[in-house]
Amino acid sequence: MSNNGTDLTTGFAASSVAILLFGSNFVPLKKYDTGDGMFLQWILCAAIWLVALVVNLLLHCPKFWPLAMLGGCIWATGNIAVVPIIKTIGLGLGILIWGSFNALTGWASSRFGWFGMDAQEVSKPLLNYIGAGLSIVSAFIFLFIKSEIPCSTGSTDTTPLMSEHEINSSPDVCASYSWVDKLSTVQHRIVGCGLAVISGILYGCTFVPIIYIKDHSKRNDSMYTGASQYDLDYVFAHFSGIFLTSTIYFLAYCIAMKNSPKLYPKAVLPGFLSGTLWAIATCCWFIANHFLSPVVSFPIITAGPGLVAAMWGVFMFKEIQGLRNYLLMILAFFIILAGALCTAFSKI
Repeated sequence: MSNNGTDLTTGFAASSVAILLFGSNFVPLKKYDTGDGMFLQWILCAAIWLVALVVNLLLHCPKFWPLAMLGGCIWATGNIAVVPIIKTIGLGLGILIWGSFNALTGWASSRFGWFGMDAQEVSKPLLNYIGAGLSIVSAFIFLFIKSEIPCSTGSTDTTPLMSEHEINSSPDVCASYSWVDKLSTVQHRIVGCGLAVISGILYGCTFVPIIYIKDHSKRNDSMYTGASQYDLDYVFAHFSGIFLTSTIYFLAYCIAMKNSPKLYPKAVLPGFLSGTLWAIATCCWFIANHFLSPVVSFPIITAGPGLVAAMWGVFMFKEIQGLRNYLLMILAFFIILAGALCTAFSKI
């Protein structure tokens, strides 16, 4: 992989677009009830697969490697928890937590060569370690930030991203319930943070199959010998794994609901838009992986969306309030920004 200025510029530009879109892709859904999220996930993944189809055609249909689908399966499994996470601890805090563990898992697996991958080197290892360490510190700070998820009142200034209903609220104020509404305040916190950590770890493993294929393509005794080194060539297989897995989960959900799944027609178009934004952001991440390497792109792209999402959470959705929370957020932002910068400069 070339280290010239053009490659670095392309990589950082792709990272910037990915950060903006990842931090904003759920915004189109903010006014719509999404229930338990199972129907929404399937709609999101349908949009994701269609974007992948377009990309695949533009790339003239590169060879399809089934192993690359595994990363999509892992991502879809982690993504099932997104709606409950947002309903329990909010958009800003949810993305900050799962983004931190996503960064750590993705960085460590690439840096140390976990899961059969080749360990990736950087020109300034100390800066790279400092960046990863700061991500760990910021993750613990995020756990102490308390979010307030208000019941929808019809105001665009106070409507949360995913409508959440206060415990013991009047039925005529909040008519639709999901399983998270039966949890106490403490349980909300525990379940939301726990699911965010699990999702983050799964997200951090999503590129492992693709990196594995690329690394083994350089070996003459591997079945992947000669496989493409361009990450975007694996988008269609990766996204196909996402759509296939989400479809299986949705069918299982329909069976569990005795063929009476909770469907939300008004969330279809916003969900489709949200999935399209996510798919474009992920394509940009693939490009960043190619030009920067995952050991650099992971800490940057997983840290940035938290900043964007938290701004939505603070200024638009009013999920994070209070001087103490603001100060903790500011501290976490500076730490994670410093970590991202250290990681970026470790490549130069």
